[in-house]
Amino acid sequence: MIPSKVKVAGIEYQVKEVEGNLEKFNNLGQINYFKGIIEIDDSMAADRKEQTFVHELLHACFKEAGFDEQDEDMIDRVSAILYQVMKDNQLHFGKTIIETDSGMKMTMNY
Repeated sequence: MIPSKVKVAGIEYQVKEVEGNLEKFNNLGQINYFKGIIEIDDSMAADRKEQTFVHELLHACFKEAGFDEQDEDMIDRVSAILYQVMKDNQLHFGKTIIETDSGMKMTMNY
């Protein structure tokens, strides 16, 4: 499940699934650092959405760590492996509180 928001180095990013707008630019997702928004194309399968979220999250991590210039190929490779490791090993750290679009908060234990 992709959260509706995520914090990276104290900066909150809203996560939005958007309708097909990204596909015309051949993007599965994109990040706007200035606005704090991660967008994921909602037409993909769930696994692809999650993998794309991890990819965009890595961009946010690198940006907040001070890496303004990022190698897209490296982010793509590392995010694919990180996603696989997280998913295959069901990694989580404690409880996760997820806020839905309607504002309802849920505690998830994976």
